[in-house]
Amino acid sequence: MDFLKPTRYVPMNRRRRIYEGKAKILYEGPEPGTLIQHFKDDATAFNAKKHAIIDGKGVLNNRISEFIFNHLNAMGIPTHFIRRMNMREQLIREVEIIPLEVVVRNVAAGSIATRLGIEEGTQLPRSIIEFYYKNDELNDPMVAEEHITAFGWATPQELDDVMALAIRVNDFLSGLFLGVGIRLVDFKIECGRLFEGDMMRIVVADEISPDSCRLWDINTNEKMDKDRFRRDMGGMLEAYQEVAKRLGILNENERPANTGPTLVQ
Repeated sequence: MDFLKPTRYVPMNRRRRIYEGKAKILYEGPEPGTLIQHFKDDATAFNAKKHAIIDGKGVLNNRISEFIFNHLNAMGIPTHFIRRMNMREQLIREVEIIPLEVVVRNVAAGSIATRLGIEEGTQLPRSIIEFYYKNDELNDPMVAEEHITAFGWATPQELDDVMALAIRVNDFLSGLFLGVGIRLVDFKIECGRLFEGDMMRIVVADEISPDSCRLWDINTNEKMDKDRFRRDMGGMLEAYQEVAKRLGILNENERPANTGPTLVQ
């Protein structure tokens, strides 16, 4: 299948909606086995108990995620990403999502600092991989490998593949962000099963952006991620813009329009 040939743009209201999450919508793609991933401006925290609209956030996450996934593809790390279609949408391969959030931690922050009584900002002895069962009603509980294989969410071999991908992504992201003065504290990925004929392989899916990473300025420890929204710090869009600017994605005169956050009741 030639994914590089141009495809006719179909307006959103004429496409079949496959799934809508907190920050993205998936639509039927132009070719069999493809989907269109649309990035919304919704900012959510605590499983959508906190919700706001941040004008321009979806545009930034689309561009940053495109940049990262293009690099992963070029390095031979398999992903669902094909190409960015416009300011808010990507063409992706349709995958069967494994119902796990895979969190890689390099520095103590967030829940691990609270759970284990570790001071936030402490460098961990080594990178730690944690698994959370994707279920909003249960608040995405942390699970062990034993749960994952026992309940059939993934086989032992699939879990090995997921962990290998997570380690490779961590190595790449750590170096990428370090090069632009940003410390990769932790990040979340999702993985899926990509079926190609009789073959199946595990690939990185969803997105990688400041929504799914904790990013701190190396010199000041200034937070440049969704914690600015979670913790009512303000300046979320500006922080995302700064990440994009440091990565060379965003020019000074190309900033997404911002009318400020709109609170949603």
